[in-house]
Amino acid sequence: MPHAITDHWTAVTAVVVFIVAYVAVIFEEQLELNKSKPVMIAAGVIWILLAIAAHLGLLQHNVEDAARHTFLEYAELAFFLIVAMTYINAMEERNVFQRLRSWLVEKQFSFRALFWLTGALAFCISPVFDNLTTALLLNTVVMSVAAERPRFIALSAINIVIAANAGGAFSPFGDITTLMVWQKQIVTPQGTLDFFTFFRLFVPALVNWLVPALILNFAIRDGHPDVTSKRIYMKRGARGTILLFLLTVATAVIFHQILDLPPVLGMLFGLGLLKMYAYILAIAAHERDENSGEKHLGSPVAYDVFRQIARAEWDTIFFFYGVVMSVGGLAQFGYLHQLSSFMYGQWGPTPSNVTVGVLSSIIDNIPVMYAVLSMEPAMSLGQWLLVTLTAGVGGSLLSIGSAAGVALMGQARGKYTFFAHLRWLPAILLGYALSIIVHIWINAAVF
Repeated sequence: MPHAITDHWTAVTAVVVFIVAYVAVIFEEQLELNKSKPVMIAAGVIWILLAIAAHLGLLQHNVEDAARHTFLEYAELAFFLIVAMTYINAMEERNVFQRLRSWLVEKQFSFRALFWLTGALAFCISPVFDNLTTALLLNTVVMSVAAERPRFIALSAINIVIAANAGGAFSPFGDITTLMVWQKQIVTPQGTLDFFTFFRLFVPALVNWLVPALILNFAIRDGHPDVTSKRIYMKRGARGTILLFLLTVATAVIFHQILDLPPVLGMLFGLGLLKMYAYILAIAAHERDENSGEKHLGSPVAYDVFRQIARAEWDTIFFFYGVVMSVGGLAQFGYLHQLSSFMYGQWGPTPSNVTVGVLSSIIDNIPVMYAVLSMEPAMSLGQWLLVTLTAGVGGSLLSIGSAAGVALMGQARGKYTFFAHLRWLPAILLGYALSIIVHIWINAAVF
């Protein structure tokens, strides 16, 4: 445990720098400043201050080793996310998501059926794809069929945000915070928190979505949208890309669970398979073009994997770097040890973990969860699952509490707003509370 020097000017300055950077993140839209910029600068300043403290002889550990260890933690998670984002972009380029959206619009479901279908799909898709992509996809469907019904768009957006966040909470592939907990390889007296252990959160997560959805359902005026749209087809190679992504997910799990290797190695192996598959498609497309003299959907340029890597959410990835390095630096000063002693020592694990969820509705859940992981509080398996659940679904309490909520406010500007979401806070809070109670009840054996 790092020696605490929290009263020294270097440590105090580091905290001030982090707070200023995070205020800039909160007001990123007003400042028109990408959130990665202030936290990356803050990370550099904090580690400079740590180096100064080390040269003054205030630290009892090697700062360079601490920096390398923290950066390695970030690198593993970052490359994992890059591969996942690349696959999602590749499937988008092959019209996989557009075809799903087209199918939903073609069916002309009633408004009530569409509300439940988009919510259910958000809950089921987000554990495999990330909750942000899932929310944007399904909200596009809602806006396509209900352009003249702003109230329905708002209700559906709230439903989709809650469902996507809940679905991502019980799978390492659904939310960055769950991924962070999985890769931490937490071991408790009740066992290891491995990939399949997270599925203990399925029922609590389902409760978290269903309770507010049932309440929102009564506010929907039924009817049928009158929408026609052009049918969209998937491009050649789409099904193969989907299968490769599922194989990559399985490979990452096998690497971690069976081979005791970092899951990121399995993801990068899967990226290699995707690149080879793109090469095979390009060769086949080139031969067909030469024989027929025609261009078609399998054009090699359209399936350039490096283009899909370039389209990854780099602002999010670099924001993640800034957060991990900043919080890791503050941990070296001893702040997180003091915070852990106060929260988990005086409050106890359950109130602390519930508070983590509430905080994640105001502050991004990435720094909140990374802070908890850096504290390394001694908790049971059930408590680690609880903090994973609350950090994942707590962002649904406010529209600004999750990436999905913020993205949908931009996508459905003027229809889905902060106050439209806030109006239903009691219903969402009820789902949040009941999901915690259900988890404590059905998973009592691991507490």
